Amino acid sequence: MQRQAIEVGHLSKRFGDIHAVEDLTFAVPQGTACALLGGNGAGKTTTLSMLLGLLTPSTGTIRILGEDMLAHRYRVLGRMNFSSPYVDLPQRLTVAENLSVYAHLYGVPRVRRRLAELAEDLDIGAFLKRPYGTLSAGQRTRVSLAKALLNAPEVLLLDEPTASLDPDSADRIRGYLLDYQRRSGATLLLASHNMPEVERICDDVIMLRGGRLVDRGTPAELLERYGRGTLEEVFLDIARAPAGVV
Repeated sequence: MQRQAIEVGHLSKRFGDIHAVEDLTFAVPQGTACALLGGNGAGKTTTLSMLLGLLTPSTGTIRILGEDMLAHRYRVLGRMNFSSPYVDLPQRLTVAENLSVYAHLYGVPRVRRRLAELAEDLDIGAFLKRPYGTLSAGQRTRVSLAKALLNAPEVLLLDEPTASLDPDSADRIRGYLLDYQRRSGATLLLASHNMPEVERICDDVIMLRGGRLVDRGTPAELLERYGRGTLEEVFLDIARAPAGVV
């Protein structure tokens, strides 16, 4: 039986009267890539934040790589990582300085070698010595991904991994993530609004709406279920359906 890398049980998060996530249950098998999809306010980022331990759930359970994240998250944090273009690094430090600081925090051996590998893989060598604050949005996206890969995580959480990238750079990053996942056996969980990206990378798709899981399946299964030709059309069907229909 395939082991589960991520297990979420009846997870909820409330902010006062707002239910950001409500009774969410799912599991992601080890070595697979899964997408969290939904419109703005569907609960994707809140869910990722709870998986990381940045937010405490109102109710529910989270297990990652077999560990209870609410009780023993420090046992597993070194085996996972997170990337988001919306989380900035210290502006005045250079890219290399930022990555070196995180590499030492993660206990990465042979830091210079690891930085050189990622610089080549993610094409960030040209601006390693530049202050992070001078980078474009697309460059920051690549640096954020490099930071997330420093410790070769077994579980990689991704929030809009190719945001602000031009089509060529985005395609290269998707190819790299697929290669990394296949080489390492890592588990990927990504939140994205880019449907072609999800179809290319992900084995499984979790559809959220109003903080609840409303559907799940492989991209092919969802296309057949909704009678649509693209995942974007499925996304729109679910997002625009009247309350209670899906």
